Amino acid sequence: MWIPAVALPLAVVLAVLLYFRTADRIGGDPAGERLERIRSLPNYREGKLHNLEPTDMNMPFTVMLKVMWTMLKGADGREPMAPLPTVAFDRGAWDKVPPDEVAVCWFGHSCVLIKLNGITFLTDPVFGERASTFTFAGPKRFAVTEPVTVDQLPPIDVLLLSHDHYDHLCHETITQLVAKDKVDRTITALGVGAHLERWGVKAASITELAWWEEVIVGPVKLTFTPTRHFTGRGLTNRFSTLWGSFVLEGTKRIYFGADSGYSRTFKELGDRFGRFDLAMLECGAYSEHWPQIHMFPEQTAQAARDMNADVLMPIHWAQFALGLHPWKESIQRIIGSAGEIRLPLFTPRIGRIITTPGAASSERWWEEVR
Repeated sequence: MWIPAVALPLAVVLAVLLYFRTADRIGGDPAGERLERIRSLPNYREGKLHNLEPTDMNMPFTVMLKVMWTMLKGADGREPMAPLPTVAFDRGAWDKVPPDEVAVCWFGHSCVLIKLNGITFLTDPVFGERASTFTFAGPKRFAVTEPVTVDQLPPIDVLLLSHDHYDHLCHETITQLVAKDKVDRTITALGVGAHLERWGVKAASITELAWWEEVIVGPVKLTFTPTRHFTGRGLTNRFSTLWGSFVLEGTKRIYFGADSGYSRTFKELGDRFGRFDLAMLECGAYSEHWPQIHMFPEQTAQAARDMNADVLMPIHWAQFALGLHPWKESIQRIIGSAGEIRLPLFTPRIGRIITTPGAASSERWWEEVR
């Protein structure tokens, strides 16, 4: 039987469209009261949310093809040659951290366990194998010597989710957290609750915030603050949910920056809050092809200086190859940039619990791997 030449491509297109409409990992779209809240925001216009500063995300088609080809074929140094040397998470030690101490445990990329005033926070956890639309393709997590699972985590008082990208909001991780009843409360960007509810998170446990909105959790005040980025998990829902960062204020002031291009907001944060004991800022997945939505390492150091941060902790690296640069390049460049402006760096080994986050608790563990 003769089959038209367009039949196979058409079938593929239809299959992809059907996948994006029905696959659970894509999530849900804001609707009803949630959508009305989004539409009422001052940075919502022309049917979508906008950054505070003009942000050009257009990429010429030829450049897009080049980037995709590099991602597919790989490049020297983009991924480590051996498992990263990590430390097994010590649940007992975490439970024993006194309420008057601050504790930090980094699991790679933007996933950080934080204990502040006795409250346990977990940021942007991704324990799935891929930060991708698909389970069978896309950026795969780097191998580590001591993998961490959801089962090993302590009870999470507050889950903090900065935005809905796959390397920050993981379908597998959220459903496991729900199944294990690990999380008491989730605080996230406005609109992200649509994804969470589809994945089984109880609506009553979700708090969604717009920029500069505050919420009190015990003795800790949280403020959701702007970043220069974007959102979207499907083919047509870019800029449909909000994105941002968190300021945690207790006995210490901590900033969890998630994803952001360099912007004047960092100076505003310094002006509003005075200073930060610890700033966790992205340092990875940058490129000259998307310079306004991810910072170069030199900009990360400057952003920490703008904020009046006492210590900078580079995050958003050492888990996925999301940029075109070698996996070590980001940490090597930030060491140089921070050194030039005499900014203390905190570079903990993945999995190690640190109660004195600062330069003295840092390790150059990446030098053990090619």
